Amino acid sequence: MPERPEGSRSTSAQPLAAGRPAQERPRPVGITKGPGEQIHQYTFISRDREQALKNGEYVYYELALGSAEPGGSNPTRQILGRILKRVPVQLYPDTFLAEPEIPPSQVAAMVGYDDAANELFELHVAIMGYYDEALGSFVNPWIPPPSGRPIYLADNALLARVLSKRQGGAVGAAQIGSLLTRQDGAVPIVLDVKELVSTHLAIIASTGSGKSYLASVIIEELMRPYNKACVLIVDPHGEYSTLDQIANLPEFHTGNGRNAYQARVQVYRHDQVKVRISSLTLGDLRYLLPDLSEKQHYLLGRAYSRLMRSSKGQPWKIQELADAVVEVGKEDTEDEQDNSSTVGALRWRINSRFKENNFVFDDFQHLDLREIFRPGQCTVLQLNEIDDRDQQVIVATLLRRLNKARMDTERGKVHAGDESHLPYPAFLLLEEAHHFAPAGGDVITTGILKQILAEGRKFGIGVGLISQRPGKLDADVLSQCLTQCIMRIVNEVDQHSVATAIEGVGRDLLGNLPALSKGQVIVAGGAVNTPVLCRVRSRLTPHGGESKDAPELWQQHFSDSSQEARRRDAAILYTDDKPFSIYKS
Repeated sequence: MPERPEGSRSTSAQPLAAGRPAQERPRPVGITKGPGEQIHQYTFISRDREQALKNGEYVYYELALGSAEPGGSNPTRQILGRILKRVPVQLYPDTFLAEPEIPPSQVAAMVGYDDAANELFELHVAIMGYYDEALGSFVNPWIPPPSGRPIYLADNALLARVLSKRQGGAVGAAQIGSLLTRQDGAVPIVLDVKELVSTHLAIIASTGSGKSYLASVIIEELMRPYNKACVLIVDPHGEYSTLDQIANLPEFHTGNGRNAYQARVQVYRHDQVKVRISSLTLGDLRYLLPDLSEKQHYLLGRAYSRLMRSSKGQPWKIQELADAVVEVGKEDTEDEQDNSSTVGALRWRINSRFKENNFVFDDFQHLDLREIFRPGQCTVLQLNEIDDRDQQVIVATLLRRLNKARMDTERGKVHAGDESHLPYPAFLLLEEAHHFAPAGGDVITTGILKQILAEGRKFGIGVGLISQRPGKLDADVLSQCLTQCIMRIVNEVDQHSVATAIEGVGRDLLGNLPALSKGQVIVAGGAVNTPVLCRVRSRLTPHGGESKDAPELWQQHFSDSSQEARRRDAAILYTDDKPFSIYKS
């Protein structure tokens, strides 16, 4: 496509004055035909010789609105619209297509038919309206263009100003890419970080579509000097460790001396992630101890209540819980032997679950909120070697602590120096969200996640959910994310789940989901002015989520260097002082 397609000469986004000199007016790309299939649509006819009128492209017509200005002229507005589809108006007759060996253009030439001169397209357009600066949104004039009205291609400057709520590089801006229908970089797509955090984010895509790549681009933008965000990433697969290169890149440094800023990335490996035992609720304990009998559930509940009363809010140890089980077991019956087997089994379950071969739950240590939530710092929790249930409890306890800390801080219940004092907003990115809030499932994280999604904006807690299977994600959780980034989805069940749970994306755009390529995304919701098709920009840091190249690795196995390395590293077993190599070439 040419850098400046036909109809793109105007750069003004202000209302246009009718009657301005003809040489200043843009060149029309088509003429209105009439109404479309629905009341907010219209059609126009164009030859589109430059092939600039793609599906998803933006066009406009001019409409006079308001009272007349001094001098008798009415101000006009550019009524923007998005092309839904293009339909050829003049096709070759079937007889021209009867012989596959003969190009239909030759047949047309023989009968004097100039197909290039007569090629026409009917373009269907959805009306978006004109952008109102005061409202910060589009206003539909409810007046479609009359037949014969010229249609113009929206220029890059206009689209850059009205599609995104922020301008790139401004405080609170996150430039994730550019408009897909224009040249790379011609029309930046910029998310509003304030809306992103307050209304929550969902990134939905099939495997291999680039969702973790897009998420990393967003994180890079949040860590830029014009945002200096406080970010936590829950990383079940270890894909985000390469973000630690942020510290080495000049794009994340600014200023000198006391005003200097340098973004930080803190990665916690699986053996560094700790949960203090006393931060677990009774629900957490029951979730971590599945398949208890009714009697064991009863004894565990009584023991937990007793321990909470006796501890008076102070940390307690797992051994104290096990001892409390014994105490309530003795009190619960006149015959101590009646409960001995149940008490013994429950105590054994508690000790084996929390004391033997376990590095997550600890009597004393836990993740310090003030260490993992800091402005200008991105904290990555790598949970890839932790059991699924343990992962869910880690996230549940962390969300509860974060929610309580922000509520107590905002309400003045805690002060500087307190362990739970957190005086700034935080953004939490949750990979594999369907694992923590499954549809129809009952996991420990779902309840607190729903609470934060519904109430977190009041206390400055933003959540980003990433999932490759929206059909497996709780519909209520997905519907609470009012900024959506939707990438290629082929599965029909997942497409239906997205269409049902997400209201901000038009059906015409959702119809493009199977056709999107890797790195292409539909962005909609509160962080942009209108749904847009975006081409994701290149990352500044290396990508850590690439799939393994199995054929290449198989070939490397048989390379000379690999075989020589295996020979050198072959183990030598000694039997009767005689060496025996377990490797045979």
